[in-house]
Amino acid sequence: MIAENNGPAAETGGSTEYINHHLHHLQVSVGDSQFMTLNVDTLFFTAVLSLLFLFFFIRSARKATAGVPGKFQTLVEIIVGFVDGLVRETFHGRSKMIAPLSLTIFVVVFLMNFIDLIPVDFLPWAWANGYVAAGHDPAHAYLRAVPTADLNTTFGLSIAVFLLIQVFGIGHKGVGGFTKEIFTAPFHAESTPMKIVLAPANVLLRLIEEGVRPLSLSLRLFGNLYAGELIFVLIALMTLDASLAHFSTYLMGTMQFIAGFAWTAFHILIITLQAFIFMMLTIVYLSMAAESH
Repeated sequence: MIAENNGPAAETGGSTEYINHHLHHLQVSVGDSQFMTLNVDTLFFTAVLSLLFLFFFIRSARKATAGVPGKFQTLVEIIVGFVDGLVRETFHGRSKMIAPLSLTIFVVVFLMNFIDLIPVDFLPWAWANGYVAAGHDPAHAYLRAVPTADLNTTFGLSIAVFLLIQVFGIGHKGVGGFTKEIFTAPFHAESTPMKIVLAPANVLLRLIEEGVRPLSLSLRLFGNLYAGELIFVLIALMTLDASLAHFSTYLMGTMQFIAGFAWTAFHILIITLQAFIFMMLTIVYLSMAAESH
């Protein structure tokens, strides 16, 4: 959502500076290369949201009653039942881990996406005030609050799913069956000479298939949330450095409110759908890994 433009970048003026400030991470270097730079804000919000998920769901499970459930227990039961039903319909193997994994992915990704609905200037403004109180320059008080708008987060999630796919494949087919499938699928042959001829094509297609999965998972989620974050920033620009003494400020403010409300309503659908898609594709990929081809 949008908010009043009272961040540190707004004080110095300039649309480009305002956008760059909002899209700059709070970073700490732990080495000489760019690869050794940590996005502290991403790590912080990811950890906080993950802990909140664990706290509230474990608390709900421990306080669950057989009688009339409370509102939060009802919400948790709806989510758990919904995810469990999808897993039963989609995953054709046997695993006690799939349902909890899918539930974790859906809720945590949704929570990370949901931060995008917080007014775009609110958290940077609060962080800048804390920066000033500590005696630092607010112009360097960078903060990006949406973890899934950071490619490192989405790619990390997709890499974890990729590794799980390999583990499930080996677990259900054994090392021999898993290795054999790499050379004999999707192009099958009965004779040994034809199997040898088709093996390079099968290996190449397998590498492409396995490589595309984490890329598509990470880029889809990142692209949607980055675009959503950027649109909120652009909407906030409509009244950047505006003066209350001008009539145009009130006109643009009205348009800003309408645009912000419309995009927020639409973005609620996006953040929910993206969490659902990430979860469903994970279930499908793990189901395919457990099946013989």
